[in-house]
Amino acid sequence: MKKLITQNKQIKKTILQVAEVAQYLWQKGWAERNAGNISVNINHLITNELDNLSEYPSFDLPEKYPQLANHYFFVTGTGKRMRDLARSPMKNALIIKISEAADSYYLMSKNKHKESGFMPTSELPTHLAIHQQIKAQGGNEKVILHAHALELIALTHSPEVKTKEAINNIVWGMHPEAMTFISKGVGFVSYTVPGSVDIAIKTLQEFKNHDVVIWEKHGVFAIGEDVFETFDNIDIVSKSAKIWFMCKQAGFEPEGLTDKQLKELKATFVD
Repeated sequence: MKKLITQNKQIKKTILQVAEVAQYLWQKGWAERNAGNISVNINHLITNELDNLSEYPSFDLPEKYPQLANHYFFVTGTGKRMRDLARSPMKNALIIKISEAADSYYLMSKNKHKESGFMPTSELPTHLAIHQQIKAQGGNEKVILHAHALELIALTHSPEVKTKEAINNIVWGMHPEAMTFISKGVGFVSYTVPGSVDIAIKTLQEFKNHDVVIWEKHGVFAIGEDVFETFDNIDIVSKSAKIWFMCKQAGFEPEGLTDKQLKELKATFVD
């Protein structure tokens, strides 16, 4: 695997970009302890295939992901901290390859294996399910990012904000950039036990129509074509929530953009 990285400048660049975004997440308070995870489909960057896959540990997946057969992914490690990932990305993340049968994966870091406790994020099945759906829909998004964005968690604790419609009214209404860059709005999953099959199914459903999905009282998932775009998607949505709270804290009800203003923005920057 070392040659796979050292001889491929694009893979090295991608890993450094993930490390940079990991630092942003930590600085913003969106990744306490070992919170948050990132996966990147790097299959399009692979130039030298590895033939002797039997040398690498193999682990079963809970289900098949046929759209991802033979694909390579850069993923954060389970229990790893974003602040550490920012300093030493390859000590806190790893590269895996999905098998040809798409029912298992190879751990391409031979010295990092189950016995050492260094495995991919426990959210790997959810990440792979989303990557599979993206491929099936013909999308170009290659990055999935999960973070505990403070403003968005706080927003879903408000009795006023319990539906997708209410959230999107705030997201679009507080800042013109949101309509410009998050024109599809955000998806919303009402509180469901984290890590459950149920929350994975609900999240997949929301990603059919959105690039950002908020989990009530928990955090947010986002997809994008690169790690910076994916981070930006969350950052823009969080900015709207922050503006809403600032207005409330100042003692007045936020006015928000009017329907006419939103239509003008959509006509100018989206349609």
